Amino acid sequence: MRSKTLPTVELNWHSPLEALTTGKKPSPTITKLSEAGLNNLFELLWILPLRIHKMPTLQPFREAVLNQFFKGSGKVIHVDIKPAFGRRGKGNIMLFNGYVVVKDDLSNETLSLRWFNLYPNQKKQIESLDHIAFLGQVQEFKAQKQVTNPQIIDPEANSNSYIIEYPTVNKIAGNHLKKVLDLIPKQLWEKIPQTLPELGYDSKLTLGEAFKVIHGKTPITIFDLKLKDAAEERLIYEEFLIDQLKIQTRRKFIKRKDAPVFSLEENKINDLVKHLPFELTSDQLKVFFEILKDFKSGHPMMRMVQGDVGCGKTIVAFLAARVANRCGYQVGLMCPTEALATQHFESFRQLNPVLNIDLLLGSTKAKEKKAILKNLADGVTDIVIGTHALFQDSVKFKQLGLAIIDEQHKFGVEQRLRLVAKGEGTHSLIMTATPIPRTLSLAQYGDLDISSIKMMPAGRKGIKTRITEKLNYPKYVEFVKARLAMGEQAYFVFPAIEESETMDLQNVKDSLKKYQEIFKGFKVDMLHGQMKSEEKEKTVQDFRDKKTNILVSTSVIEVGINVPNATIMSIYNPERFGLSSLHQLRGRVGRGDKPGFCFLVLDKEVSPVALERLRVIENNLDGFVIAEEDLKFRGEGDIFGVDQSGTLNTKKLASFLTHTAILERVVADVEKLQATHPELLAPHFERLAKDQKILDTI
Repeated sequence: MRSKTLPTVELNWHSPLEALTTGKKPSPTITKLSEAGLNNLFELLWILPLRIHKMPTLQPFREAVLNQFFKGSGKVIHVDIKPAFGRRGKGNIMLFNGYVVVKDDLSNETLSLRWFNLYPNQKKQIESLDHIAFLGQVQEFKAQKQVTNPQIIDPEANSNSYIIEYPTVNKIAGNHLKKVLDLIPKQLWEKIPQTLPELGYDSKLTLGEAFKVIHGKTPITIFDLKLKDAAEERLIYEEFLIDQLKIQTRRKFIKRKDAPVFSLEENKINDLVKHLPFELTSDQLKVFFEILKDFKSGHPMMRMVQGDVGCGKTIVAFLAARVANRCGYQVGLMCPTEALATQHFESFRQLNPVLNIDLLLGSTKAKEKKAILKNLADGVTDIVIGTHALFQDSVKFKQLGLAIIDEQHKFGVEQRLRLVAKGEGTHSLIMTATPIPRTLSLAQYGDLDISSIKMMPAGRKGIKTRITEKLNYPKYVEFVKARLAMGEQAYFVFPAIEESETMDLQNVKDSLKKYQEIFKGFKVDMLHGQMKSEEKEKTVQDFRDKKTNILVSTSVIEVGINVPNATIMSIYNPERFGLSSLHQLRGRVGRGDKPGFCFLVLDKEVSPVALERLRVIENNLDGFVIAEEDLKFRGEGDIFGVDQSGTLNTKKLASFLTHTAILERVVADVEKLQATHPELLAPHFERLAKDQKILDTI
C-alpha cells in the first residue's frame, strides 16, 4: 500500500479504516475491507492471525523439523521451472511451478524448495538466483524433506521478529492485511479500550495486552506459548462477554415493553386443572405456575418449554391458553405442519368441546377461511390453531394475548415475529421437543426463560432401540411380522421419496413395493410430502383407524402423528438423519400402554463416526443427553444471525462446546455486575439496543 498514515492525534480505535490513508479516495485494500463489513480500526483487531511464530535463527539443513518454520541459506545448484498447465492467474496470465535444489551454507547437505502457481516475474526472480536465503514450513514428499512456497528473504534479516500469517478477507491476501495493521501507530496499540474496565476478570492480561500478543506487537523476548494461550483465553472471554451483553440487551428490551396482565383467582386456576381428564405430573404443574407468574408481570412473557416427545407440553400450553381466554384474550397456536396443527386442534377440542377453536391451514378452502378470518377479527374465536397461514397479512385478531409456537426451530425468526406482532405486548410461549443443551441455553437462549418437563406421564411402557445390520435383518423382519400379527402397527421411515442418481439411499416408492411383497397379508401404504393434502389426510386417517398395518414414509411423520397402537419405528439409512430427528421419530411409538420398538436399519457399512452417532440413540432415551451429543456432532450456529441452524461457528476463537468453563464464568460475572454495578453495563445496553439485528432475533 502506498498510502501514508495520518497524524496520530487524529486517530482512535473508533476511526474508520479510511482514516489510515490520505488522498482523495481510499486504497483498493481499504475499500475491500470496508465492503467486508469492517467499519473501524477496532474491528480490524478481530481479524486474528492464522499463525504467529518467532522468527527462527539461521540453521543447518539437518536441523529442519517437519511442520515447523525453518530459516536457511545456500547455493542454488539446480532450477527446474515449468508451466502449471490448466492454471491461470489474474489477467489470464500463465502460471508456473518451480523446483529448486539448494546446497547448505552451513553443511554439505541439500534441500528441495518447491513453488506452485508462480507469476512470470516470480519465475524470473528465482531463475536469476545463484544464492538464496529462504523461510518456510518444512514438509515431507516421498520421504524427503522439502519447503513448499518459501519466502525469499534477506540473509541478514533480523531474527528478533515475528512470522505472522493472516487469513484472506474479501480477496485481500493476508500479507496485504498485515500491511494495513502495520499502519496503525504504535501509540494507539497502547490505548486499546476495555469493554468493561472494572470487570473482575482473573486474567494475566488486559484485553489490550491480549490483542498485542496475538498481533505480534509485544517484545519478541517475552513471547512464548503460555503467553499466547493466555492471550487467546482473554479473547475467548471477550467474545462470550460481547454475546452475553447482546443477550441481556434483548432481555431488557422485552421486559421494557408493557403486556396485558392475566390473573385468575386461585380457585379458578384449580378448577381448570381439576377438569382435565388426567392428573398432571409435578413437572407440568411447576411449568404451569411459572407461566402464571409471567402472566402477572405486566411484561411480555418469553418462555420456552422444552421436553421430550410425549412429556405433556401440549397440556401446559392448553392451560396457558385457557387462562388467556378467561382474561378476555385470544390465542394463536402455530405449528410447522398441517398434521401437527390438526392433532393439536383435535386434542384441544376434546379437552374443552365448548371452546370456539378454529383450524387455519394453507389447504383450508376459501369459503371456510373467510369465515375463520371474520371470527378472528370479531373476537368470536378463542383459539386458532394453524400453520404458516397464521402470520399472513389477512389474519387479524381482535385481541391477541398469547402466541404459542410449537417446534420453534422449524420456523424462521421473522415468521415468529410476524405472529407475535398481531397483538400488543403479546405473550409468547415457545415449545420444543428438541431439548436445548445446557451450554447452548447459556450461549444462545439467555434472553428466554426456559422451563423443562422431564417427567413422563404415568403408564408409558418405554421404547427399546436397536441397530439392525444385514446379519440380523431376517430376525428383525420376523419380529415385525409377529408384532403385526398381534394387532400392532409399524412406521418404516426412509430419507428419500424416490430413487436418486446422485445418492445411494433407500426410498419410499421402491420400498413400498418391496415391503408389500415381504409383508404379504398386511396392508402397506405410503406417505410423503409430495402427496396432495387430501391424500395425506386419508392415508394418516386410515393408519389411525388401523386399516393400514405399515406406513412407509419420509420424515414427515416426525411431528404431528399420534397413533398409540403404533409400536414399531424402523428408520432406514439412519446415518442420514440428525440425532434429534432420530429421537423425534422414535417418539412416535411407545405412546400408549404397549412398549415401543425402534430399529435403526443399516443396509451397508457406515463410517465409525456415523456408527458412534447411532450408538448414542441406541443407548440413550434421555433427550437432554442426546441434545448435548447432537450439538457436538452438528457444531455451533450464529447466535445473532438469521440462520441459527448450527452449520457454522462465527466465533474467532470461542466455542461453547470446548470453552464451557469460560462461558459460565462470563455469565456469572455479568450477573454479578448487574447486581452490584449496573451503571457499568448501562452504556453497553443503550448502544446495543440501537442494533436492529440483535433485537430482531427476539
